[in-house]
Amino acid sequence: MSLLDRHADFLAALREHGIAVSTAEGIDAANALAAVDLLDRDAVRVAYAATLVKRHGDVAVFDALFDLWFPPALGDGHATEPTDAGPAVEVTGAYGTSPEIHAVRTELAQALFTGDDAALGQIARRGVARYGRVPGAGGRPGSWSPGTVLEQLDPTTLLAGLVRTAEGQPIGTTGTATRSRFTGRIDRFKQLVNAEAHRRIAEQKGQRYVADHLTKPGPDQVSFQSASQADLAAMRRAIRPLARQLATRINRRRRNGTRSAMLDFRRTLRAALATGGVPMSPHFRPHRPHKPELVVLCDVSSSVATFSHFALLLVYALHEVFSRTRAFTFVRDVHEVTDHLRHGRDAAEALAAVRRDTLQLPGTGTDHARVFNHFAADHADVLTPRTVLVILGDARNNHYDPVPEALGRLADRCRRTLWLNPEPRAAWGTGDSAAPVYADRVEMAECRNLAQLADLVQSLA
Repeated sequence: MSLLDRHADFLAALREHGIAVSTAEGIDAANALAAVDLLDRDAVRVAYAATLVKRHGDVAVFDALFDLWFPPALGDGHATEPTDAGPAVEVTGAYGTSPEIHAVRTELAQALFTGDDAALGQIARRGVARYGRVPGAGGRPGSWSPGTVLEQLDPTTLLAGLVRTAEGQPIGTTGTATRSRFTGRIDRFKQLVNAEAHRRIAEQKGQRYVADHLTKPGPDQVSFQSASQADLAAMRRAIRPLARQLATRINRRRRNGTRSAMLDFRRTLRAALATGGVPMSPHFRPHRPHKPELVVLCDVSSSVATFSHFALLLVYALHEVFSRTRAFTFVRDVHEVTDHLRHGRDAAEALAAVRRDTLQLPGTGTDHARVFNHFAADHADVLTPRTVLVILGDARNNHYDPVPEALGRLADRCRRTLWLNPEPRAAWGTGDSAAPVYADRVEMAECRNLAQLADLVQSLA
């Protein structure tokens, strides 16, 4: 593969994994490569990162893909001379291991203590080569497993010895800063082992296979329904920066929006006096965009709890974008939770209060017709011609009669009604899903991750 082909393929992989890379930015990256030494891998990485990466959340995905398209080594690579070892480090954990593994763990402990990233990379490379190969079955080629390597070397158990060596006192009195520093280095070693195993797999099956099957997407691309606890934590950290970006973008769009088509006759005629009565410079009435009112009706049943959590967080982080915001949650009955999500309240505390107020009893399920009729009877006054009604949920109706007319009556009172569904479109209408029935009455959009959620919330303003 030529350098140009590798460059184009790398940009395509970045786009497929949610990193926005325009054609102009790709050209900028190529120009940056012309200004650096192509044999200096770190310089090449910096050139690409400086021209292509615009968000902190994209750094991890960029690094993983860069390591696939521009690997640090081929095959087993080559060994480098060890650096100054520094003080002897106590090696803890993994008792009863072989002398060979003990020697590798001793070297690993030394590299972790000194923070030598190059040495950690070398140990990761040797560890994968020695312990990471998984034989294939039925004559098929084998693969590489980072988990096997980490199980053999067990770097987490080295923490106690590293801390005691650094502090010179019992582990119970060590400082949190020291522990945090070594924990970060152990996590870095685990990342290097994973990257090395992925590099080996890419040599066998190609970069595209690893990018599509093994590369973890950014937090805004992770599906709400399949997110792990670590993914959920990353998504929570991304919510507020994402809300700030959206608010800035929406406000800029309002300031620079298209001008009103209404001609301002008085100002136009006044300006025409300077040109003999000829209106050379027509004046238009200033564009005064209004902030819509937002009403959120959110399903908080167990099947969509994670999606509802993040949707409510994002909507309320954007409180200044809307002139008035009201929030209601439901399983079978409707509860207003606007006060719980008022601006300035701790997000975790607010969502916990919402869950308490919308307690789902065992054996009950969502009945949308009941919910819409209840909402129309008790809260229809919150819907006006300026209201944008947003419904959050998977439209699974537990085989109750959907009664789409009840939803239609609510939609008729609003400026716009948008239903955000976290299920893939292919699942709409399967099982007890009433999505196609409701999609005939209101606008329904697939909303499976933070990126889609952000785009849809932006469209509301």
